[in-house]
Amino acid sequence: MTDIHTTSETATVADPTMAAATAQFLSPVVLGLEALVVNGKQAHWHVRGANFIGVHELLDTIVSHAQDWSDLAAERIVALGLPIDSRLQSVASKAKQTSVPAGFAPSDVIIRAVLADIDAVLGDLQAAVDGLDETDLTSQDVAIEIKRGLDKDRWFLFAHLAA
Repeated sequence: MTDIHTTSETATVADPTMAAATAQFLSPVVLGLEALVVNGKQAHWHVRGANFIGVHELLDTIVSHAQDWSDLAAERIVALGLPIDSRLQSVASKAKQTSVPAGFAPSDVIIRAVLADIDAVLGDLQAAVDGLDETDLTSQDVAIEIKRGLDKDRWFLFAHLAA
């Protein structure tokens, strides 16, 4: 009789060169998305204007997506055996260029500021997609998945500016 609960454990260790390349490309994505979470909430709380409710609720969705995608990218790095530093000071360092106002602002100002933050993350994502093409296709898939979703969130937000 065979014991179906007996398993053999095999440890798989990622190729260190591949893991380092993945961390190099996905770490800025994690930090940028975490900055987007913080700045997106700031924007969410302080948006004003005629289309307040639509922008307010959309910002919550964008923040939720950014948090999920940050987790996805960070978990990929950790799964390959490397740590990720997303402590507050690391995120703050990445978010230095934000233009999200500290207080209340009209929706068009808020939207442009959040779009600038999204564009910064999209730049890091494109670098990851390009850089991981030769190194780690699975990690490249993660970057592509995040980019596809963030492009869509950007489109929804940008549509509030269209005349």
